[in-house]
Amino acid sequence: MLNVPCVILKVLFFKKFLNSRKMIRKKVVVIGGGFAGIQLIRKLDKKLFDVLLIDKHNHHMFQPLFYQVATSQIEPSTISFPLRNIFKSKKDVQIRMARFQGIDREKKQVMTHIGNFEYDYLVLAHGCKTNFFGNTELEQNALTLKTTYDAIKIRNHIIRAYEKAIIAPEDKKDRYNNLIIVGAGPTGVELAGAFADIKRKILPKDYPGIDFSTYNIILVEGSKSSLINMSENAQQASMKYLQGMGVNVITNVVLKNYDGQTATLSNGQTIKTGTVIWAAGVTGNRTEGLPETAKGPGNRIRVDRYNKVSGCDDIFAIGDIALMETPKYPKGHPQVANVAINQAKLLAKNLKALETGKVIYDFEYVDMGSMATIGNYKAVVDLPFIKFKGYPAWLVWMLLHLMLILSVRNKLIVFINWAWKFITQDTSLRLILTPDKDDMAM
Repeated sequence: MLNVPCVILKVLFFKKFLNSRKMIRKKVVVIGGGFAGIQLIRKLDKKLFDVLLIDKHNHHMFQPLFYQVATSQIEPSTISFPLRNIFKSKKDVQIRMARFQGIDREKKQVMTHIGNFEYDYLVLAHGCKTNFFGNTELEQNALTLKTTYDAIKIRNHIIRAYEKAIIAPEDKKDRYNNLIIVGAGPTGVELAGAFADIKRKILPKDYPGIDFSTYNIILVEGSKSSLINMSENAQQASMKYLQGMGVNVITNVVLKNYDGQTATLSNGQTIKTGTVIWAAGVTGNRTEGLPETAKGPGNRIRVDRYNKVSGCDDIFAIGDIALMETPKYPKGHPQVANVAINQAKLLAKNLKALETGKVIYDFEYVDMGSMATIGNYKAVVDLPFIKFKGYPAWLVWMLLHLMLILSVRNKLIVFINWAWKFITQDTSLRLILTPDKDDMAM
């Protein structure tokens, strides 16, 4: 015979047990919603962890395609993903839009401008910012490409420059006829190639009153070649492509200063210009509250093979901000998305292992190669087993970047934009989107 009171007691006890299990889930605070932070949160076991994501922006940014926003090829919304939408189905994830200010390790709290937040585990994935190497005047006057806003700002600035060039007197035209890009890594090369394509195929139709044969795209690089971190094959091909497209590549020279009117190079050359785009290096975002042993070169945070911060037991760092010195990478891993994603995946497994008493594993990066595109139909690809260039490399570059974009909707929009551009050799995105009072500034 069924003992009803006994069954009720058992049910109540089981519910209480479940609630108690829920209460002991560890709190993981993640700083930064980039590739590393997003991947980590997706992979964390929701039965073991409650997650708080803190970021000063409310969206994830797909940085590899910033240059296409800056050159009016795609809209910023297609590569920007609201964080709350990404995690709308994850009830274990909370999001706070806040500026990260530091860590109180004794209280196990993260400090932000909207208050402090407690953690059991803290994961630092707040990445890097542009490095101006202490040159404050250059910092004030040069354009950068680290956020969606930066990309929109470049787009507005460049299109406004074309509008001003139409009416500028002859003695002022140099300000609008010289575009300088500093740094011939992937970002600089991709920007230069895209602007070269626009100069040749689009701008003469939009601005028949401007002689674009006098418009100079200047790429300044401190080393001997573009794409210096890629293979010799990629370096030679990229230089050939850029020069063939009319880009003036200046190597073994650095930009010493820029006051908003004149760029001064280390070889003594001066160039009148109203546009300098700085793509010459990054430094880690500052992190207050960590032990001295954790502070590495370039503001990166020293971590062990488990991404645990030096001198800390419950703080981890992943992605661009992390400096993990290994036999294969004695100066740390390259600051690329693939490293960040793989560190995040392993850390999610290791945090689960820590909570369940299982073995944790060292991080070992397997370099799958690198690539860069240089204008339409031109790219270079370095894979461990093959290196190639040209149209096939461009197709591989497009496929990989489409795969990395987060949502199916955005993949389709980007693909349609690329297909339309391929067919028409044009886009219709050359809009100046600023307040009215700013439209004629510059």
